[in-house]
Amino acid sequence: MTIHTRGFDLLKEVDVRLSVELGKTDMKLKDVLALGEESVVMLDRLTDELLDVLVNGKLIARGEIVTEGNRFGLRIVELAGGGAPGGEIA
Repeated sequence: MTIHTRGFDLLKEVDVRLSVELGKTDMKLKDVLALGEESVVMLDRLTDELLDVLVNGKLIARGEIVTEGNRFGLRIVELAGGGAPGGEIA
């Protein structure tokens, strides 16, 4: 085993935050303050678009929602290309 391989193996145990972005929108603060129960906020993503998968805020993949029992999951459909500008999917 080389030093490089051992170093990478150590990194595999580092905790990271994986998140899935459903969508986003820009709102005025007054509109955010007016939100309450039953409020609906329209997002910029269409229902048939893939969702962004982020690790520590960086795009690594895109996927689609799946359900298993009473839980949500995510099926990875596209991986981010190595060295693509801006972390975009290749």
